[in-house]
Amino acid sequence: MRELAYLNKYLIKYRSYLLWGLLFVVISNLFQIGPALFVRYSIDLVMNNIQVYRTLSSTPAQDLYFGVFARGILIYALLILLMALLRGLFLYFVRQTLIVMSRLIEYDLKNEIFEHYQTLPLSFYRKNNTGDLLNRISEDVGRVRMYLGPSIMYGLQLFTLFMMLIPFMFYISPRLTLFALIPLPLLSFSIYYVNNIIERRSEEIQKSQSRLSTFVQEAFSGIRVIKSFNRELVSAENFARENDEYKRRSLKLTRVQALFFPLMLGLIGLSTILTVYEGSVEVINGTLTFGNIAEFLMYVNLLTWPVASLGWTSSQVQRAEASQKRINEFLNTKTDIVSGTLAIEPLQGKVEFDHVSFTYSDSGIEALKSVSFRLDPGASLAIIGGTGSGKSTISNLVTRLYDATSGEVRIDGIPIGQYDLHCLRSQIGYVPQDVFLFSDTIYNNIAFGLENPVEGKVLQAAKDADMYQNIMSFPQGFATRVGERGITLSGGQKQRVSIARAIVREPRILILDDALSAVDTKTENTILNSMRRIMQDRTTIIISHRVSSAKLASKILFLQDGAIVEEGTHEELVSKGGAYRDLYERQMATDEVES
Repeated sequence: MRELAYLNKYLIKYRSYLLWGLLFVVISNLFQIGPALFVRYSIDLVMNNIQVYRTLSSTPAQDLYFGVFARGILIYALLILLMALLRGLFLYFVRQTLIVMSRLIEYDLKNEIFEHYQTLPLSFYRKNNTGDLLNRISEDVGRVRMYLGPSIMYGLQLFTLFMMLIPFMFYISPRLTLFALIPLPLLSFSIYYVNNIIERRSEEIQKSQSRLSTFVQEAFSGIRVIKSFNRELVSAENFARENDEYKRRSLKLTRVQALFFPLMLGLIGLSTILTVYEGSVEVINGTLTFGNIAEFLMYVNLLTWPVASLGWTSSQVQRAEASQKRINEFLNTKTDIVSGTLAIEPLQGKVEFDHVSFTYSDSGIEALKSVSFRLDPGASLAIIGGTGSGKSTISNLVTRLYDATSGEVRIDGIPIGQYDLHCLRSQIGYVPQDVFLFSDTIYNNIAFGLENPVEGKVLQAAKDADMYQNIMSFPQGFATRVGERGITLSGGQKQRVSIARAIVREPRILILDDALSAVDTKTENTILNSMRRIMQDRTTIIISHRVSSAKLASKILFLQDGAIVEEGTHEELVSKGGAYRDLYERQMATDEVES
């Protein structure tokens, strides 16, 4: 229960639901116990008066006598019916408090996890896959809710029923009580044991189903590749093998489930037999009545299902603890990107790197090695280099998605760690290398970073990114939904929407991380011409592997293996005849061949 102790703060928050739920459980149990007493009174009333009734046979008094004790039985029957109705009412109140409490805590816990996820740095997401993140906020929270709702509800019902009923049963007959209760611990343990097997095999089936679904999804997504390589039969054989594994696991679960109810009903029957046997002995001895036997049989049935639920509840608590442990692992993960308190608006836009080195903690790759440069407000800088040279890492450090391993990044002469993160990032426009669009309209994707979107700004941003005409050619214009991850748009269109999203904020610092890699030369030139106007009076960092994009900048850095090997203007670097010139000539030759 150590892991589940984390949830105590929510139980305290919703303690009114818990206390009212406990009260309603007690009241519902009172109305559950009451009918057995009236059954005993009814049977004893009949047994005590049946001989008198028979002796009055063939006399007028017989009908009058029957009417008297028949009214008594009718009254008991009406009281039993009333108690059943009242018990149903208070069980409704129980669910409206305890189950509602579990849903409210589930809501709060999901919000807490999601909000915490968003505070964690990119290094966290590099180490954990998306499926695991989703499982902890959905499936694991669902298991925790089963502990907070049904498990607590059944636990309270069992505890209060035992506290109320067992002393009363011992008061009537200690010996008969012991006989009646003998099979119940065995019943609870058996259900606990069998239920654990069922849960374990159910999880195996879920994993098998997941693998089967993944296989089918990949087969359908890659159907062109499968057909091109003539692998249909192999694909079908692999599917049959996975499907056979799923069938085997399902049959194993079915065999266990087939034993579940016979075992439970057998133990319940054993308890009934022992109760009838010992009750009959005590009736013969004159210590109990026939009504007591019927009463005890009802008490045994009352206790059977709560005791049976104890095994199920124990299993649910174990599952909830395992899930909460997984949740706590992430909740206890703290971000190393701690926000400062300095909020300056607007920034001037001066960017400095002072012997900055950076190593990715998850992979151990040293991405930057003592990089130093200065970018004045309103100036532009192009960072050129091959794959893995550290270009994108610079953009991650400027936006403070990571902190430098050593050295210092300063903006306007102030260490970047002193700035309030929200204030800093709100003044940076960032076009990432891996473009991501939300499943929403084009308008909302462009206006994503604006607190209060202005239509004129959104339209102008689309024009500056050379996307306006494309958007207006769509049947629904800016109201066009782009689909998951922007799948309905081409690569170049997605990049231009991403550029529009960055510049609509009118940022003081603009970062273009290989933002034109998916557009053709003509579109690139159009966007570059627009960018010249956009870049005016705005600090701009252009990260690219294409020299054509670098020409926009007033200064160029050439990175190789995380270090600056050349820097200067385009003309200066070409005249040096180094690595930059080699790259420039290769790209010029390629462009000539393509044209």
